[in-house]
Amino acid sequence: MNTIAKLQQEILRLKKEKDVCILAHSYQSRDIVEVADFTGDSYKLSVDASKVENKNIIMCGVRFMAETCKILSPEKNVFLPNPHAGCAMADQMDRNFISKVKKAYPDHTVVAYINTTAELKTICDVCVTSSSAVEICKKIDNDKILFIPDCNLGAFVKKQLPEKEFKLLNGGCPIHASVTREEANEAKRLHPDALLLVHPECKPEISEIADYVGSTSGIMQFAQNSDNKEFIIGTEISIQEHLQYICPDKKFYYLSGKLICPDMRTTTLVDVYNCLNSDGGEEIKLDDNTIRDAKKCIDEMIRLGG
Repeated sequence: MNTIAKLQQEILRLKKEKDVCILAHSYQSRDIVEVADFTGDSYKLSVDASKVENKNIIMCGVRFMAETCKILSPEKNVFLPNPHAGCAMADQMDRNFISKVKKAYPDHTVVAYINTTAELKTICDVCVTSSSAVEICKKIDNDKILFIPDCNLGAFVKKQLPEKEFKLLNGGCPIHASVTREEANEAKRLHPDALLLVHPECKPEISEIADYVGSTSGIMQFAQNSDNKEFIIGTEISIQEHLQYICPDKKFYYLSGKLICPDMRTTTLVDVYNCLNSDGGEEIKLDDNTIRDAKKCIDEMIRLGG
């Protein structure tokens, strides 16, 4: 048995012994996904965690995901296996900055992408995921929306809802936004039989030429259910790897070699092991007021059907 397999076995043993539920975002490496109890996008994982009986949760992802998990399960102990796993998008805008923007647009409903800090969520009206953003924004009883922080996702939602007025700020995922139209055209040229599936955090010029635009889970479901046999994956390249395992009869190509998230790659299998052994990781601590206020925009998302 190789070292990775031995480590995985020990992790599986320890999580049972210590009453731990392990969550792994879809962008995590394969060795971590294989020991997780649940995989998926950040909001789904937080909901999964709130439904299990385990009192201890390890979130293999980035800090805002662990914070969301704590907001929805304040009575549980939530751990981030590597304290340095942040998110460039979530850290772009803070409470002070958005408070000033809100004063300039007092008649706008503030819609926060789930990829934001707990602190920032405390002053937002409603939260959205990439899969629910269009539906939620459509149901908001206000035609004026301040969408933060991702301007590319915001532009995608705006295009679907021309009847509404959107204020977008210059923020977003630097990894997805780095892909160019030229790279997308070249990928399509190299793989003419492949469908292009992209995340809405990509620039509008990429989404416009895609065969499907959707969340990470949406991309995976589309590829699995499609009769097509070849796909260009326009999101973090780990998804290409996961899909190759799930659908060995199909071919997957990454849209760009730049689609590698260093924040998601920060967490390793050893970090998970050390966290279980109380020899690493960080317990997520949020005060009661932050949990209460941040949860309001998540509750509003749930009320609107997100």
